[in-house]
Amino acid sequence: MSIRIGITCGDVNGIGPETALKAVASSGWKTDVEFILIGPSAEGSWNIPFSGPLLPGEITAEASKTAVAAIERAVRGCLDGELDAMVTAPICKEGLKLAGINYPGHTEMIAELTGTKRYGMMLMGKGLRVTLATRHLPLREVADALTQDNVLEAIELTDEALKKFGIKSGRIGVCGLNPHAGDGGALGDEEQTIIVPAIEAARTQGINAIGPVPADVIFFQCLENYDAIVAMYHDQGLGPLKMHAFDCGVNLTLGLPIIRTSPDHGTAFNIAGQGIANPGSMIAAIETAIALADGEHGVME
Repeated sequence: MSIRIGITCGDVNGIGPETALKAVASSGWKTDVEFILIGPSAEGSWNIPFSGPLLPGEITAEASKTAVAAIERAVRGCLDGELDAMVTAPICKEGLKLAGINYPGHTEMIAELTGTKRYGMMLMGKGLRVTLATRHLPLREVADALTQDNVLEAIELTDEALKKFGIKSGRIGVCGLNPHAGDGGALGDEEQTIIVPAIEAARTQGINAIGPVPADVIFFQCLENYDAIVAMYHDQGLGPLKMHAFDCGVNLTLGLPIIRTSPDHGTAFNIAGQGIANPGSMIAAIETAIALADGEHGVME
């Protein structure tokens, strides 16, 4: 029986369709893998309406509406057993807002579509794995949004993911929020009041959580000292990840009843329609989805 991977079109004015087609056309895929492209001009029930026009590099409401329709169709396919996993091409958050679609990103959208309350966002590449305690928030809101519960949940979800990758008792390094992890309270008390209690609660569950570690140190140490890192906010985790694995990074949504991965890059409107987009991250996202669907371990070793 073949493994069926649904790939959404993403924003059709970006590089998503190009990288998806390049990835599927690349060699080396298992013969028992079937790819289903979901978007305009797809076949049968996978076709998503798009009234156009196609405007490479432009942000339009119509392109975002089509991207969301493809996501909804892929989620439904996964929940109904038509698909074994879904891989999502990039969408444009500005376009979503223009279309009146109130989601900050794929993660929150798919969680709602699947009725998932406990979920997380892990980015991986070249041996580095990073989970975010907070996700798509303005930076000025991060400290107020950070709680012991969401830090603990990120640690728990990371531990569960590592077990799926075949890593038992994985070493999870937890970032501090403030410079020097608060420097004993001199530069903020979130480490003492939120992060340390979350780490201690995780340890009572047998999770090997370590920290809080200053964020300017932890990523230097990560490949030798930790199997995964929990970052407190978006750019704290994704900046180092993208520097380390920009062309092969993968976004994996944790906690879902389905498998969802995506490339770790955006719509790249600046090069859309030029045929020069690198499909490496999309290929890695598909490889991860196949491995998880196939029940393999060591996905990103």
